[in-house]
Amino acid sequence: MTDATRVLIVDDHPMVAEGIQSILECYDDINVVGCLNDGKSVTEDFASFDPDVILMDLNMPGLNGLSATEIILEKAPDTRILVLSMHDAPEYINTALRNGAKGYLLKDVTTDEIKTAIDQVMAGEEYLCAGVQGALSPKHTSRPDVLTSREQTILLQLAQGKSNKEVANDLEISVRTVETHRKNIKRKLGISSTAGLTRYAMEHGMLQGTGVNL
Repeated sequence: MTDATRVLIVDDHPMVAEGIQSILECYDDINVVGCLNDGKSVTEDFASFDPDVILMDLNMPGLNGLSATEIILEKAPDTRILVLSMHDAPEYINTALRNGAKGYLLKDVTTDEIKTAIDQVMAGEEYLCAGVQGALSPKHTSRPDVLTSREQTILLQLAQGKSNKEVANDLEISVRTVETHRKNIKRKLGISSTAGLTRYAMEHGMLQGTGVNL
């Protein structure tokens, strides 16, 4: 099993998780390393399972799958997350992709399609099932270059004049992670300077009430 893809299942419905597990264990090249039932658990414990792919439900108690996806990828950017959900609304799909998910599957897909999606994200590609593609208009089929909620939080702190180290301390993340977010924010917004980031934040009302002036 050394070459098998290690899959972690996250779903708050035990019967669903167990059903997916029993399906995937039929494949010789899949190793289900565990099942968790909420977003907080997976953000805290995923590293101990060392998964190649995480199958992530969206609606879970405490921390939802969208937030969990963003937190996990902040800690381990190479993790491949496949959303497996009953929701086909464009806002769910777009937010999941924007937060870094590598694919989106509806829970009514076939067993073979789940396996295909896992293989495809392991090959470095993204995967959207047919039902998801149909829910998105053509302009939404590519990942939108807008800021995630975490990037907005970091932009606000940077615009307030905080250093990378100060932001890292406030958010309890590494300085390197802050630097990565900072680069991504500048790339997405097409802004090259800190003053430009502050101006953008002011123009979009992000600094109201903070006492920051440019």
